Amino acid sequence: MNTRVVTAHLPGELAEKLDELSEDLDRPRGWLVKEAIQAYVDLADERRRETMAALKEVDSGKLVEHSEVEAWARGLRSARKPRARVKRAG
Repeated sequence: MNTRVVTAHLPGELAEKLDELSEDLDRPRGWLVKEAIQAYVDLADERRRETMAALKEVDSGKLVEHSEVEAWARGLRSARKPRARVKRAG
């Protein structure tokens, strides 16, 4: 695997947290940074895929009317959440 060294300036507090996490997990800082960057890149890729898929739907005319969304949102406001019942001893 081809690797490259990348440097970044971190705020002191963040660097300290990274050091603490590295010690707690018994992992090198570089490993934690690589994992964090990989997670971020994966999330950005997923967001881009989802955005592109949504744009394709829009281009094909697959839309929901604004009034339908408003009606749906109004229904959310009026919906009641079920409450947990507390069983009393006795």
